[in-house]
Amino acid sequence: MTERKKDRPWLMRTYAGHSTAEASNELYRRNLAKGQTGLSVAFDLPTQTGYDPDHVLARGEVGRVGVPVSHLGDMRRLFQDIPLEQMNTSMTINATAMWLLALYQVVAEEQGADISRLQGTTQNDIVKEYLSRGTHVFPPGPSLRLTTDMITYTVNHIPKWNPINICSYHLQEAGATPVQEISYAMSTAIAVLDAVFASGQVPEERRGDVVARISFFVNAGVRFVEEMCKMRAFGRIWDKITRERYGIEDPRQRRFRYGVQVNSLGLTEAQPENNVQRIVLEMLAVTLSKDARARAVQLPAWNEALGLPRPWDQQWSLRIQQVLAHESDLLEYDDIFEGSHVIEAKVSALVEECLAEIARIEEMGGAMAAVESGYLKAQLVASHAERRARIEAGEEKIVGVNCFESTEPNPLTADLDTAIQTVDPANEARVVAALHEWRDNRDETRAQDALAALKATAAGDGNLFAATLECARAGVTTGEWAWALRDVFGEYRAPTGVSSAPVAGGGPGVGAHLVGGQVEGGRPAAARGRAP
Repeated sequence: MTERKKDRPWLMRTYAGHSTAEASNELYRRNLAKGQTGLSVAFDLPTQTGYDPDHVLARGEVGRVGVPVSHLGDMRRLFQDIPLEQMNTSMTINATAMWLLALYQVVAEEQGADISRLQGTTQNDIVKEYLSRGTHVFPPGPSLRLTTDMITYTVNHIPKWNPINICSYHLQEAGATPVQEISYAMSTAIAVLDAVFASGQVPEERRGDVVARISFFVNAGVRFVEEMCKMRAFGRIWDKITRERYGIEDPRQRRFRYGVQVNSLGLTEAQPENNVQRIVLEMLAVTLSKDARARAVQLPAWNEALGLPRPWDQQWSLRIQQVLAHESDLLEYDDIFEGSHVIEAKVSALVEECLAEIARIEEMGGAMAAVESGYLKAQLVASHAERRARIEAGEEKIVGVNCFESTEPNPLTADLDTAIQTVDPANEARVVAALHEWRDNRDETRAQDALAALKATAAGDGNLFAATLECARAGVTTGEWAWALRDVFGEYRAPTGVSSAPVAGGGPGVGAHLVGGQVEGGRPAAARGRAP
């Protein structure tokens, strides 16, 4: 009997990290042993926003919704016994993305890796930080410079790395409709590519190499037909922009490359067992269509609206992917939607609406101008408010929340204290003590010289990555690197009346969770006090 030919499955990840680098490393190695094929790192809020664990603004948040990484020693421990040259690592990090990638590169070098072979992704999308997650640090101009410098560095030195993951995921979590999600993500991509090419750091003949490394991170909701059409529209629009605006002739360089975490916005605290079928339906949106299939998938756990998932809960989500990829016949067929009049009509309508919205944003001066004017944020707030109103009026049905609310006792949550992951409250003190020991034992002169060189480069127009690498090697800390740049660039302040508070936990798996018909923010309820 001949074996049936199947496509290779997508990368399978779980979004993970908490407490300390050591605890997270243990979790990563356990997940890899269970068949996970890539890593997705969740960083805590201080790391995301450029604070060391001993800063007053870090209190209560150290290791709470992700792993704290304060310096090179933490990064070494985070990836101990994990060969980085063979790994595909996604890091949900934005304002401090350059710093974390520099630490990652140095650890890979210490392992003896050829950095030109490193594969993975840094999210590095600052626009959606201003619009949804709120873990921005610097103003838009300097932030775009950091993104530009990082993209040009990786194209030249780490050519298999995705230096940016333009992230519409969080736009949907903030209320975006499919049209808004596509349009705002594409406008961000245009702003980034325009800035990279205007910087003069990439020769004309390498424009295609830059475009080929732009990746996206998207959201897939429970309306899986609409979501699958959204992915096809994404690909069609990206092909048009890269061909017509940037003159990219090679279709391989124009390919729409995306990873996905399915929707956390719809995960419910009420009857949380229903989240399992929601997650499965949402995964189908980004896997059923071969021509619009995700290259990497990570699924939230059924209990993320209650708190931080346990290893068993993450295993369940991984097994959902594995059953679909290895037991079903999904990977044996070409695109099963080709020729569908229904799908084609929906995709064409989405493309038309999105191109009109992208043109509107271009008329405003592009994505960065639309951020600073408050236009994009106002549109998302309006969409989110409309959805809340539909749910509260019962027009949009949420099973277990505003309909079919009667339920049997749930044995999975009978003891809530054991149904989610919890972190030792003494963890923060241990992390702070380890940070102080690190500072005491480093070469202080080299660290201060590296910070001075970083500030001098920031005050000029040179690429910031080389100076950042020296800071990493010299033992500089996350907070010191960020404060050196704050001294030069300043900090971003949102326009009056536009909220910019960080979403606790921020990252894939961080959205709004429906609780008793209301919408609450957080990654997941973890950030509301029960778990990290």
